Amino acid sequence: MRTGMVFAGVGVLLCCVGVSGLGVRNLQVVTQAAGPVRETADEFLREVTLGDTDDAYDRLCDEARRKWSEGGFTSWVQTPPEVRDYEIVDVSVTTRGGRPHGTVTVELTRDSGLTEQRELPVVQEDGDWRICGDPF
Repeated sequence: MRTGMVFAGVGVLLCCVGVSGLGVRNLQVVTQAAGPVRETADEFLREVTLGDTDDAYDRLCDEARRKWSEGGFTSWVQTPPEVRDYEIVDVSVTTRGGRPHGTVTVELTRDSGLTEQRELPVVQEDGDWRICGDPF
């Protein structure tokens, strides 16, 4: 009986250590990802505001590229009122299924003077962070 209790206690302890380890790992992934997620969104929005739609298109995830052709994306970005300035308001990184996903909240300023807040979803593909979804 005593031996069984010892084995059960060791098993519970190992489970707790394993769960704690996974939690710490996820926290490290999320913490380390915030900078690259912000940088990806910043570069994408800088390219959009400068009219460099070719490089901005290259920053889109595979799913977004399947949705938008390069010409369609360029046309969409250049449809008035165009984005003329932006400010990154918040960066949030979470894990889903063990994979990090980011959301960057930005305030866009259009050439009409209108400002609006949007969320840019950012995902990791093949080691690179990519803008995914409809950013505008």
